[in-house]
Amino acid sequence: MMDESFSLDGKTAIVCGATQGIGRAIAHAFARAGARVVAVGRNEDGLRRIHEELLAIAALPHETVAVDFSKSEDTIRVARETAARLGSVHILVNNTGGPAAGALIEANPNDFAAAIAMHVGTAQAWTQACAPLMRTAGYGRIISITSTSVVTPIKGLGVSNTVRAAMGNWTKTLAQELGRFNITVNAILPGFTRTLRLESLLKGKAARAGMELREIEAESVATIPLGRFAEAEEIARVAVFLASPAASYVNGVNLPVDGGRLATQ
Repeated sequence: MMDESFSLDGKTAIVCGATQGIGRAIAHAFARAGARVVAVGRNEDGLRRIHEELLAIAALPHETVAVDFSKSEDTIRVARETAARLGSVHILVNNTGGPAAGALIEANPNDFAAAIAMHVGTAQAWTQACAPLMRTAGYGRIISITSTSVVTPIKGLGVSNTVRAAMGNWTKTLAQELGRFNITVNAILPGFTRTLRLESLLKGKAARAGMELREIEAESVATIPLGRFAEAEEIARVAVFLASPAASYVNGVNLPVDGGRLATQ
């Protein structure tokens, strides 16, 4: 039987980027823990699938919301409308796709504005919409999915490294502002995790280096003390903890979940 301090019964959770990868795994894990999940994404087919999956896990009034995070004004509007319609939100997971790979020196200056809007701007929009409801409820958990590049930049991800670092300080700053309302703000820093984005990044790296994909994967695994990539479900379990009453005194933390990779650097 689940320890009640880890239960999400009676909680409403908004999960952004919920149609695939880590976001999808978090949506599933939250539903298993008892939460009503509002899955946010831009792909209508993906949203239909995740809704069916959530209902199969738990017969709760799960919902889906469609929005393209690359469109800032739409994101702000949809976030406000969703929060107003729900009337009660306890958990928010900020999660968006990462910027394209590439050397920092080669990045177009406009790339930074777009990436900041997509990551910091989207997180800000959803947080501003949901925080008042969390304050009223006396319970709030804001969790952002970022990257270990918050701590140590990853070669070849110049724009991403820059924006992830911004999200790290966004997390710490907001934790200071909202803590007195029993709203915690934390970020999960996944290491190499088996997702479509990791597959895309590794394939790109292999192509640029003129190497086989398996060779690039082996090089990456060699940097991880646990000797393997993470599964999305392993990141999701940490999200459940941070969202639960069990994590009531965890605030302002950028938490690596990377198999020990940062410990080697």
